[in-house]
Amino acid sequence: MGSSFPYVPLRIVVDTREQHPYAFEKYPEAEIIRHGLKTGDYSLAGYEDRMALERKSLDDLIGCLTTGRDRFERELERARALDLFAVIVEASVEDVKRGRYRSKLNPHAALQSVIAFQVRYGTSFVWAGSRAGGEYMAYGLLEKYRREKEGHGEALAASGTEGASKRTRAARRERMDN
Repeated sequence: MGSSFPYVPLRIVVDTREQHPYAFEKYPEAEIIRHGLKTGDYSLAGYEDRMALERKSLDDLIGCLTTGRDRFERELERARALDLFAVIVEASVEDVKRGRYRSKLNPHAALQSVIAFQVRYGTSFVWAGSRAGGEYMAYGLLEKYRREKEGHGEALAASGTEGASKRTRAARRERMDN
């Protein structure tokens, strides 16, 4: 039985520099577009200048708090102009507290830096616990952001319904058949 609502794929833009991108294979609505982003690793087609997500493994995050701190703070500063920006950490706070990373950075100092960045730049850090948790949180944030904008009549124009891939159309047909 079909829906009266138009099907709109979730067109996720993945930065071309992202070395280990999420595949979003568990989400048939996801349509991946590789494209350079000014800020972050993930965004939505049509909203690249309004929202972005940054993915970090625990070792990546710790690197951003030490040797890569200046570059990371420049990114956080750029992100202040966005409606939504979050850093998705593929680890837990407990992982940081227990020093489960390669650096010798003191765990307390690491967490205090994250807290300072949240206050200074208004950036949310999402502690996802694992890579799978990070993918789940990324998809959820992207989907909810679009849903919020759709409620204001913005998503259909930004998502380009006519650009749905064969994969997403097939997934829709399969769901409707079941």
